[in-house]
Amino acid sequence: MTPFLRRLLAACSLVACGPALAADAAPATIPVQAFFQNPVFSAAALSPSGRMVAVVVGASGSRDRLAVVDLETMKVRPVMSFSDADIGNFHWISDSRLVFDLRDRRLAQADQHLAPGLYAVNADGTRYRQLVERDNPFVRDGNDLRVLPWNTFLLGQAGAQDSDEVVVVQPQRISEKGVDYMKLLRVNTHSGRSEEIDAPLNAFQWLLDARGNLRAVRTERDGLAALHWRDPVSGQWRKLREFDRYTGASLNLKAVAPDGRLYVTARPGRDTEALYLYDPAKDELASTPLLATPQYDIAPRFIMRDDQPLGVRFTIDAEITQWFDAGMKAHQAEVDRLLPATANMLTPPRRGDSPWMLVRAFSDVQPATYFLYHAQTKKLTRLGAEQPAIRPAQMSTMDMVRYKARDGLEIPAYLTLPKSSATKKNLPLVVYVHGGPWVRGTTWQWQGDVQFLASRGYAVLQPEFRGSTGFGDRHFRASFKQWGLSMQDDLADGARWAIAQGIADPGRICIMGASYGGYATLMGLARDGDLFRCGVEWAGVSDILLMFDAHWSDMSDEWKRYGMPQMIGERGKDLAQLEATSPLKLAARIKNPLLIAHGRVDRRVPIEHGKRMFDALKAHNPDAEWVEYEKDGHGWGLPETQADWWGRVERFLARHIGAR
Repeated sequence: MTPFLRRLLAACSLVACGPALAADAAPATIPVQAFFQNPVFSAAALSPSGRMVAVVVGASGSRDRLAVVDLETMKVRPVMSFSDADIGNFHWISDSRLVFDLRDRRLAQADQHLAPGLYAVNADGTRYRQLVERDNPFVRDGNDLRVLPWNTFLLGQAGAQDSDEVVVVQPQRISEKGVDYMKLLRVNTHSGRSEEIDAPLNAFQWLLDARGNLRAVRTERDGLAALHWRDPVSGQWRKLREFDRYTGASLNLKAVAPDGRLYVTARPGRDTEALYLYDPAKDELASTPLLATPQYDIAPRFIMRDDQPLGVRFTIDAEITQWFDAGMKAHQAEVDRLLPATANMLTPPRRGDSPWMLVRAFSDVQPATYFLYHAQTKKLTRLGAEQPAIRPAQMSTMDMVRYKARDGLEIPAYLTLPKSSATKKNLPLVVYVHGGPWVRGTTWQWQGDVQFLASRGYAVLQPEFRGSTGFGDRHFRASFKQWGLSMQDDLADGARWAIAQGIADPGRICIMGASYGGYATLMGLARDGDLFRCGVEWAGVSDILLMFDAHWSDMSDEWKRYGMPQMIGERGKDLAQLEATSPLKLAARIKNPLLIAHGRVDRRVPIEHGKRMFDALKAHNPDAEWVEYEKDGHGWGLPETQADWWGRVERFLARHIGAR
């Protein structure tokens, strides 16, 4: 623990962190709990002028608390804490005021009665105000809201840079299937008064300019999405474009440019999404992109100063920053010189001439560590680390690889080889399948579960199989109606690639995953039992037809009506395929050892999927094991649940593919 972090902890009346692991401990001796701890230092953000930095700190047995550091005096001031909740997300709305929400790290999903809420407080701890209720879903006092409903969440800042107002989003007519539409409200953080902002109905994405004015929205209804723009002269809304919500080519709103045009991502005549300027008054997209890569979609996050874009942050194989500003390029080079072993994300103040910048440094072997960089002295001050007990020297390196699927499609994947292995050849391999499936699986960074597996001697392959987002339109669309088919081939072909490279021992390969990854694990054992000697799955889909039928799932009716038929299959026309690619129908083929788990309160993939699958297996597969977590849902929320689960995984893998 750094002296600075120790002062933060002491200022917030927190107990000391647990002891760090011995520097010379062998990787295999690291206890499972060390990989799944809640972060000690979970966030930091500069005030708009860069004169202060706010941080969230915690420790074992203590709640996460909000503190502010004056960067002129380096004095630490505790700002806000709760005895029954942890500080969650926070945001500076001026140099003197912050807003934040809450979470509860001590509760599993079934006990999360505490809703996030929304609160405001001055940087010196005064003028605290609750803006959004923690547990009451009903609006009070008509349009003059003093305390908004619990489900309201922050969208952004309203007005000038030092405004005391924020813009919040308030879901309307909420059900277990989602929300019907959203309201946009401007809320004064001192009085609590709110005012509805005029916007088209059915909006689910909003674009504010630098002064908090709503300029564009994306609406979604009946399987269609549309972009709307507000004319700055007339104030009238105009629909610009409409397209299929799930599969259509579109413009994605990103930011308002200083000249009033919009920054968007699009792919006109391209495979990958690029960053463009778009003129909404003319409905005209610039012919040349501002930023593009041949293998990755650009999903930019703008870094602004004085309402001007200094650069954008986006992810290729890892998170990177593209600076437009020459001064920021020079600062980046200096920080990279000072911290050569990490990727270093610099964030300057939003305005003014403060020399302080925030640095988030991380790598595949190091969880995020936060620093302050002084642009004039070129010195770093360490704030704190998310996981101070993790020693980078004990972790295993991760690299991106690419291999060809049997139909020629190139599959990106992340490969982590165990540090404990001397030869890096003929290793036991875990093919770790991400959920979604239409999401990006991972990026180059420290991952507790992957590092845990590597610490036990396993190579880990994480394929970005077809359908994974961020790798172009062809890669995405190649997954349509391919559950259990070519999407499954991508995983088996990845394992065979690892064998051909000499990395994997062909007799010691296991497939693993949650949600869609759980489905793929079951299908992997059913289709490729000669390749995958065992499987580990949790929260997995076992019956595709049950996804259509389960009324107790939180999957929306619109997704079932418009998205699933296009992307997974139609109940009528594709019925034979859906049955042939449902693991429940193929249970008799699954003869290899399987560890299967489910949370009782899983609303995304209800526990019925897991129970039916295990019932179908237990009659003929003596090596099928069932674990049920009473209070958890779609994933494990508690560190103790994580430790119990991964301890079971460790013992299961050791029995079936562990080192000889």
